[in-house]
Amino acid sequence: MPRIYLSSPHIGPDEEGLVREAFATNWVAPLGPHVDAFERELASYVGIGHAAALSSGTAALHLALRLLDVGPDDEVICSSLTFSASANPIAYQGARPVFVDAERATWNLDPVLLAEELERSAKRGKLPKAAVVVDIYGQSADWGPIKAACARYEVPIVEDAAEALGATFDGCKCGTFGKLAVFSFNGNKIITTSGGGMLVSDDKSLVDRARFLATQARDPAPHYEHSEIGFNYRLSNVCAAIGRGQLRVLDERVAARRRVFTRYQQAFADLPGITFMPEATGGKGGQSTRWLTCVVVDEEAFGASREDVRAALVARDIEARPVWKPMHLQPVFRAGAHQARVVGGAVAEDLFARGLCLPSGSNLKDAELDEIIDVVRACRR
Repeated sequence: MPRIYLSSPHIGPDEEGLVREAFATNWVAPLGPHVDAFERELASYVGIGHAAALSSGTAALHLALRLLDVGPDDEVICSSLTFSASANPIAYQGARPVFVDAERATWNLDPVLLAEELERSAKRGKLPKAAVVVDIYGQSADWGPIKAACARYEVPIVEDAAEALGATFDGCKCGTFGKLAVFSFNGNKIITTSGGGMLVSDDKSLVDRARFLATQARDPAPHYEHSEIGFNYRLSNVCAAIGRGQLRVLDERVAARRRVFTRYQQAFADLPGITFMPEATGGKGGQSTRWLTCVVVDEEAFGASREDVRAALVARDIEARPVWKPMHLQPVFRAGAHQARVVGGAVAEDLFARGLCLPSGSNLKDAELDEIIDVVRACRR
């Protein structure tokens, strides 16, 4: 059987035609009609006012912090259980992260620890400049108390929804809970542009400024005039064409990944020591996309460790990965110029130690799922 990937691209029926249109009209450079349309269509899908298509989710996060005037000597709250792209832009701006532990109920930033840290910061007279709150693995954070705590101290939120396009919480789509929010269209995401991202906000002035900064901050003039430092962060028209096709099948991709999760859930229901990432819905309802199906392996109850299971899968050419290594354990943030403070940490550390991401692509075949399930079940001793 060919290699089974963790989350491979899943191309739909329209992408090739839209890319051909870009070539036929010679719109192959950055910007163009597909970029404009992709921005409008994604903003409409999410239910937010404005969107700027960018070269990556990381670029979108960087611009979000730039727009909030984060700079040297500032602190920025950040989820600890996440990918490094959530934290690196804080360092780009010369600021220091303050990593906050996860909560068991969502695996995302713990609202109680956040509120306690903001209270301590207020008493010290140095509030964080912003909070980067991540929706990991397609699962929304518990936004009610998070928003309330940040509003109390007027700390703006950047929602890192890079992994959660299509997810909902409390009746709203992820990407609508912060002053700014970002998405990623990397090759392993639920939809892809091969590489790309989006910055969204209901504040038109912020999105307009993001577009300006992302286009080398070129001032309006017949020549090249620059009065501030900019970036080459805009998405190409060809990539945007792919994204438009992918967006048309997003709901189908979400449904397919949720079916994969359900298949795993049913297949392991009789196994002691295997539990799944919980799903938070909020009072008005919602759902995770199950971008990745994540399990926690209790070695004593199951009879094998997380690493035993992962190694068995790798031996059969099946890609599986540990849950994110927390940012507060990453060498780059433990010492030196980027040393960060940490609030809590035990929950994220435990999820990293025992958590495993299983192949979850929307294009997984039944035979591939059978193979994965058989390998996991065979690990039990």
